[in-house]
Amino acid sequence: MSTTTSAAAAPGLTDKQQRILQYLRENGDTQTYFKSRLIGEDLGLTAKEVGTNMTAIAEGDFDVGVEKWGYSSSTTWKVVV
Repeated sequence: MSTTTSAAAAPGLTDKQQRILQYLRENGDTQTYFKSRLIGEDLGLTAKEVGTNMTAIAEGDFDVGVEKWGYSSSTTWKVVV
């Protein structure tokens, strides 16, 4: 049995990861593609910081599904809310 975390604060995530997860929840639609660079610009992070922290979200059990999608000019993430 799997549990999903849908509260604003997801246990086990750092502050940066919490901010990214909240950003995805607020800006994602049924299925959306995001570039690390653009998420970083909106959150005051570098693309590298977003990519590094996005892995924890992708591997976690949250109400947002994240999959690494492409690599041109910044990693693209497929996000399903």
